[in-house]
Amino acid sequence: MTRTDEVASVTEWPVVVRTASPDDTRAVAASLARACAPGDVILLIGDLGAGKTVFAQGFAAALGVEGHVTSPTFALVRQYACVGATGIETLLHADVYRTGSLGEVIELALAELVEEHAVALIEWGDLAAPALGGDALDVRLEPADSAATDPYQQRTITFTGRGGWSRRAGDVARVLAIPSAGGTR
Repeated sequence: MTRTDEVASVTEWPVVVRTASPDDTRAVAASLARACAPGDVILLIGDLGAGKTVFAQGFAAALGVEGHVTSPTFALVRQYACVGATGIETLLHADVYRTGSLGEVIELALAELVEEHAVALIEWGDLAAPALGGDALDVRLEPADSAATDPYQQRTITFTGRGGWSRRAGDVARVLAIPSAGGTR
């Protein structure tokens, strides 16, 4: 992952980042956390093993979450206290893979849990999107090269905002240090 001091003005979605390792993916997620505010919802989208939990680990670390962050596959939702000066008090980390219907996702009341002092990361977020309204950041994680020896080491991460996020492409690009106006690092 290459960072640059000169960041062009990226104002449109998608914003695309390529990473070379799980540590790079964690670093991108940590950078994104700096652009988040209480009430934000981030939907993590990707196949099994695409790096959704790795992304959540980097994001959580940047918010000052102490301890190990694991996939909440069986618990469905984990709440973590955030210790830092971000104004975000709680990280909600959900995994809706095992829910059987949109009704079950709605019963989790994720939108209500976020409210004023929390931010939500939702794995398999594309399944939960209809229950959360139109205000979310979609983060799609995909192998960068299916022919690579270990394609899950290298990832392409595509960010697309909707609702309130639709005006924040420039903010996301700046914290991710996107070096070109094309929206790709």
